[in-house]
Order: sequence, then C-alpha cells, then structure tokens
Amino acid sequence: MDANEIEEEEFGFSRNYFLAKEVGSSRKKSARKLSEIDLVDEEELREVATTIEPKHEKEVNDLINRYKSLYSEWLFVLRCGFALLMYGFGSKKALIEDFATRSLTEYSVVVVNGYLQSINLKQVVITLAELLWDQLKLRQKTTSRNLSKSQQPFNPRSMDELLAFLDKPDLEDECFVCIVVHNIDGPGLRDSDCQQCLASIAACSHVRMVASIDHVNAPLLWDKKMVHTQFNWYWSHVPTFAPYKVEAMFFPFILAHGGTAQSVKTASIVLQSLTPNAQNVFKVLAEHQLAHSDEEGMPINNLYTTCRERFLVSSQVTLNSHLTEFKDHELIKTKRNSDGQDCLYIPLTNEALQKLIAEII
Repeated sequence: MDANEIEEEEFGFSRNYFLAKEVGSSRKKSARKLSEIDLVDEEELREVATTIEPKHEKEVNDLINRYKSLYSEWLFVLRCGFALLMYGFGSKKALIEDFATRSLTEYSVVVVNGYLQSINLKQVVITLAELLWDQLKLRQKTTSRNLSKSQQPFNPRSMDELLAFLDKPDLEDECFVCIVVHNIDGPGLRDSDCQQCLASIAACSHVRMVASIDHVNAPLLWDKKMVHTQFNWYWSHVPTFAPYKVEAMFFPFILAHGGTAQSVKTASIVLQSLTPNAQNVFKVLAEHQLAHSDEEGMPINNLYTTCRERFLVSSQVTLNSHLTEFKDHELIKTKRNSDGQDCLYIPLTNEALQKLIAEII
C-alpha cells in the first residue's frame, strides 16, 4: 500500500466520522423525562433485595475464617502503635466488630459509623477521653499512682485540650482506648476538616484506630504526612464479598420511591442498636410529641426533668450524649419555639411515630 492510498484511507475514515456525527445530531431527541419513569416503592424494592440468596457461602466462610486467624497479628500491630486499615470488596463491618469483640476485650472501644450522613467528632473525642480517664482510675486502684482530679469534666474542654490529654506523655504506655471507624471514607467524613480531625485522633499516643474504606479513591483523602505520620496505617486487604446491608440502609435505592414504612423501619433498626436507656429517652420524646402535636417540640429542660424522674439519666451530660447519638442518626431535630427555647422533635408523622413506638416496646 503506497502513501497515496494510506492518505486516501485516512481521509475516508475522517469524512465518515464527521458524517456520522452530523447525522446523529440531526436526529430528533426524545422528549421523555426521568420523572416520568414509574418508580418502584422503596420498601418493596428492599424486601425483594433481602430475598436474594448469597452465593459461594462455603468459599466466603473459609475466607472469613482465614481472616480470623490474623486477629493476633492485628492486635500486635495495634500494640506496636500502628492503625489498622481494612480494604477490599464487600462489607467489613461484621469482620471488624468480631475482631473488636474477640481481641480488644482488655480495652475500651468506641464505634463510629462513617456511613451516616453526619457525625459529631467532638463528642467522639470526649467519649474517648472519658474512657481513657476511667481506665486510668481503674489502674490507679492497683497502683500507688495519684491522678489529678482536674481532668474532669471533659465536655466543656476544647478539641485541642482533649487531644492533648489523649496524647499525654506521662500516662502509662500500655493504657490506650480503641476507636473503630466503619467507612472512614463515608459521606459524613469525606471533607478535609473531618479527615484532619481523625488523623489527629489517630496520632494520639493513647489511641488506636481500626478503620475500613470502600471507595476506590479513598486514599486521595490523605496527604503523605497524614498517611505515614498521623494515621500510620497498616494496610490489610480483606475482601469479604459480604453485602452492604447495614450501610445501604441509610441511602435511598436508585429508581425507588421513599415511604413512611421505610422511614419507620430505618429508625427502628437504629434504635434497636442503642442502649435500653437511650430507647426509653427517645420514647419519652415520642410520647410527648404524640400527646402535644400542636406544639413546636419538647423543650430540652422538660425532657431532662422527665427522664430524671424516670431514672433514665443521672445528669445533663448523659442526656446530651443520648441526644447527640439521636442527631447523628437523624432521628431528632432541633428548632427554636416562639419563647426562644430550643425544642426537640422527631421528623415523622404521628402515624409513623406510633408504629415506631410499637416496634421498640
């Protein structure tokens, strides 16, 4: 084939390409819209999804058992000052919680669900500080060390003061608390401020972190300093091939209508994972909302008084801890009434609220 033939062939290819583009652009465009699609009810879609039978169960179980043999190694890694980062296809929530239940029994563990839409990291750090303080007090009983009583309360302290306490050099080296972060790349933690806060927590000498990632671009959230100096990750490839049942519960299905039944089911699952006292506090708020549907919400002071009378909380700090948990799971919201008081309310209809109370009783 000579040069002229090659040139003619290339010209013919180019001409056909532009002719095809011209014909394609002249075609009549469809007037159909996405909003015209007849969407399936979300509750129905989720019910169908639960009927899907898992495949290769034997192989998956063998894989999980192989990971369980690594528990002692992972614990050693944590004791050496590294943070564990689990990655790979499939939900790692059950695996990590099993590891924490079996191997971290000597330490206090705080669980953060990064797949939620919003997370209060300040409250997480306060909880870590309180748990570390409790560990130190427990060890004080078996030693002659005296602890300063000025450490408590932690609630009014700034984030820098809390992190300084968790990184205090004069505390016992073997005394640390663990934080488990499911989906550290989740929607509520993806911004740079949250990631920097988590990196600062992981860098504290008395904190050990176990986390999981699922997004393929998750490592782009961190710079070199965060990876090697602050988080100090020990990467562990643990594909479980498990469905993201719990994680997906907080995201609407594509091509599905949301409904009241789904809102009740989601709230019920969240409440069942909380302590009985937390459930009863929520029930007090729900009963007040049903009995006073014409009001703008229940004032926080009134809620505290009622819960105190029923021995559900011992202090305002305990109630605030429950309320923070409710807000993180988007179970309650706050608004200011006409008197200027902050009131709490549950963003559900009375019918949905009655169904929810019936499910958690």
